[in-house]
Amino acid sequence: MRTGLLGGSFNPAHGGHRRITRFAIDELGLDEAWWLVSPGNPLKPRDGMAPLQARLKSARTQSRRAPIVPTAIEQSLGTRYTLDTLRKLKRRYPKREFVWLMGSDNLAQFHRWKGWRDIARCMPIAVIARAGYNDQAMTSPAMAWLRRYQVSAASFRNNPQWSAPALIFMRFDPDPRSATAIRRSDADWALRYQGAVVRDLLTFRQIQDRTVS
Repeated sequence: MRTGLLGGSFNPAHGGHRRITRFAIDELGLDEAWWLVSPGNPLKPRDGMAPLQARLKSARTQSRRAPIVPTAIEQSLGTRYTLDTLRKLKRRYPKREFVWLMGSDNLAQFHRWKGWRDIARCMPIAVIARAGYNDQAMTSPAMAWLRRYQVSAASFRNNPQWSAPALIFMRFDPDPRSATAIRRSDADWALRYQGAVVRDLLTFRQIQDRTVS
């Protein structure tokens, strides 16, 4: 199974997440993608972060009838940093071929991530262009190191075996939707999921949090 991994806060998940994921699945020839709904992003403030249960529920809603599996598996893995999560996922699912998916906004700051070079050595990275961030991404310290490993989406899709490091940069029509804009227009969105019990489709654990922060 060729599986894309898209990590994030999903605060909340929205149609833009779904659209870029479907695009990546088609462009890279993936069987499915997992949305890793983070218990807490070390690079983002906790102020304004909805409970994990609400964010996972929003991801479940947005992923319906698509080859996308939202999961809070990082909570059960006990990991906080991407590198630790990816290493544990590879050990737990040795028969899957993983590729890390991220937007160009993340590539612009990728050099700030813990063990970012080790992440690149762990699995291929596919970067989805995002308006307003592409210039920063292409001139970032991480891109200076990763550029030598760049391959086209077509050659990656047709390769029967993946290797890392590998960087695939994918052009994508701009999508104006953002979680920040949704929170500004609907500050109480998480209240709709208050008290709901959500089952993680990957771990089959129930995620429940009655506190909205």
